[in-house]
Amino acid sequence: MNRIVVEYFDPADPDAFDTRYRDEHVALVRAIPGLVDFHLSHPRGLRGVTPYLVAEMSFADEDSVATALKSAEFAEAGKHAAGFVVASTALYTSAPRQA
Repeated sequence: MNRIVVEYFDPADPDAFDTRYRDEHVALVRAIPGLVDFHLSHPRGLRGVTPYLVAEMSFADEDSVATALKSAEFAEAGKHAAGFVVASTALYTSAPRQA
């Protein structure tokens, strides 16, 4: 699987963030073309800075990720996410690698 990962750090109001994410943002993410799986987690840090929420979007291959990143649906989800009041975000892609 190839993924797009978004990390959200330190929301100003965690309850409001969670409500808006769940009630509005999830539907926008699920509309992204080529999305195979969508997983959310609140990680527990072992060391260093830990994100409040990690969103992982899985796609079948790199071409599907490229299509998703160029889509109107991804742009709409990004515009919506820009309205979250968080200290920072990180967005990246990952692809499987052989060890």
